[in-house]
Amino acid sequence: MAIDHEKAQQRLGAVIRSQRKALGYSQEAFASHCGVHRTYMGAVERGQRNISLMNIIRIANALVMKPSELLALAKL
Repeated sequence: MAIDHEKAQQRLGAVIRSQRKALGYSQEAFASHCGVHRTYMGAVERGQRNISLMNIIRIANALVMKPSELLALAKL
């Protein structure tokens, strides 16, 4: 089954936003914690960025989860 890449980015971004908010991070503080710029994180959360594996790992670590768990929550 093929996965539409735009929908995948949107689902992943929505999960990241939801998990970030659940931990009580502002977008700016979370981006800083991940080592990325706030505007980049905003684009990720809106599903506008095709993020690299390294950034998925950084984000998952900041969310205190495995990258596989993050992807599973996004149904990827």
